[in-house]
Amino acid sequence: MKFTIRKANPEDLDVVASLFDAYRVFYRQESNYEKGKAFLKERFLNSESDIFLVFVDDKAVGFVQLYKLFHYIKLEKQWLLSDLFVHPDYRGHGLSVALIDRSKQWCEETSACGLMLETEKTNDIGNRLYPRCDFKYDGLHNYYHWWR
Repeated sequence: MKFTIRKANPEDLDVVASLFDAYRVFYRQESNYEKGKAFLKERFLNSESDIFLVFVDDKAVGFVQLYKLFHYIKLEKQWLLSDLFVHPDYRGHGLSVALIDRSKQWCEETSACGLMLETEKTNDIGNRLYPRCDFKYDGLHNYYHWWR
C-alpha cells in the first residue's frame, strides 16, 4: 500500500479531529467531535504537541500525536507517544509501524533521547505492535493517576 506521512498543521484540524474522535471511541469514550476539535485546536495554537498524519490516496487514515517531556535520568528531552491510531479499514498494512518510525525520526530531528508510551493492558494490538517496533516493556514501574 502506497502512503505518505506529513506533519499536521492547523489547516488539518478537521481531518485530525475526525480521526481523533474515532481514536477516543476505540478507547470506549463517547464520541465528542466538537470538544475533541477544540482540544486539538488548543494544542496547535499553543504548540503543545506535534501530530503526524498518514495518507493513502490523499485521504488521511491515521495519526500519531507526540508531547514533549524531559527525562530526569538522561537529562534530555524525550517525546511521549500519546496517541496512535489507524482507521480499521487500513490496518494490517504497516501504517502504524510507519507512524512510529516517523516518530523515531522526529526524535532525531529534535535531538530527543527517545519515545515513551503507555497503553492499556487490554490493548492487544498495541501490546503486540510496540515490542515489534523495539519498544522495551518497563515492568518495574506502576503508573498512577490523580484526577481533579
